[in-house]
Amino acid sequence: MNIHEKYIKRCIELARNGLGSTYPNPLVGSVIVHNGKIIGEGWHRKAGEAHAEVNAINSVKDESLLKSATIYVSLEPCSHFGKTPPCSDLIIARGIEKVIIGTIDPFAKVAGRGIKRLMDAGCKVQVGILEKECLELNKRFFTFHKKQRPYIILKWAQSQDGFIAPEAKEEKRPVWISNKYSGQLVHKWRSEEAAILVGTNTVLEDNPKLNVRKWTGENPVRIVIDKDLKIPETFSVLDGSQKTIVICENKPKKSVNGNLIFEEIDFSENISEAICEVLYKYELQSVIIEGGSNTLRQFIDKGLWDEARIFTGNMQLKKGLKAPEISGKIWKESYIDTDNLKIYRND
Repeated sequence: MNIHEKYIKRCIELARNGLGSTYPNPLVGSVIVHNGKIIGEGWHRKAGEAHAEVNAINSVKDESLLKSATIYVSLEPCSHFGKTPPCSDLIIARGIEKVIIGTIDPFAKVAGRGIKRLMDAGCKVQVGILEKECLELNKRFFTFHKKQRPYIILKWAQSQDGFIAPEAKEEKRPVWISNKYSGQLVHKWRSEEAAILVGTNTVLEDNPKLNVRKWTGENPVRIVIDKDLKIPETFSVLDGSQKTIVICENKPKKSVNGNLIFEEIDFSENISEAICEVLYKYELQSVIIEGGSNTLRQFIDKGLWDEARIFTGNMQLKKGLKAPEISGKIWKESYIDTDNLKIYRND
């Protein structure tokens, strides 16, 4: 690992602190180095607040060092006015002449313009340091802007004998196949994604809340597929406690009520693509799909997924609802106490 890679790696580490709180902005980290020593660092903490470069520059105690320093940033500095001024202009104004960048920003309002502005001002710019790792950092942001859809994560828990749910249940609540530690991890995942999606049967069978109650963070936007509006108003997903989009065939007369929004799609074909169009419309850069089996298969059959996170618990159900089958490359595998967790990538 060379010296530039060392500091871009630190930028990536810093950027990850903003996961779940920067939407619709990307994750960005920045480090300022003078004579081989870090004199400032920062990351983008929340949408609408200061960007990583601003926080890094503001953290430098002796501003006179900036003119002979190098700034590292995991993503191309912005060149447009949004909720904050352009970071490229700030770098130029502070006299920082060396800029090392992980990767170019795909967002149309930036996309090379920040780099051009820096170079036109006389800055020495180097791009493409740990580019693969920087792309991975912002896989949600890049997927959203390049493919015009959210980054799609499938998630389910299955028994050792391959069932996702028992044949029958006495109460309308989830049957826990995975252990409590895996359950907490799932809530952490929810806090990291923009949306969470389930189908009608899952809601009717489990009456889930789909929130982040076992972790600290923002609740995702709930996406509920309810073609014929079968879900009773008394169920948790319709309680208005967090933003919820109900995808149906025909909107009720009162289609918007505070946090509850209804969106129509054509259920006769390409349901998964139509759902992605709705999520793209609402600028939701990522979604974790938690079921049920029919909903998961809709996306699997179309090859419309990026990751699949599958827990296998240590129980056997012997009969019930079969877990979906998936083909893909195992990206990571680990154990969460008694549970096996495999994360697949759709290559």
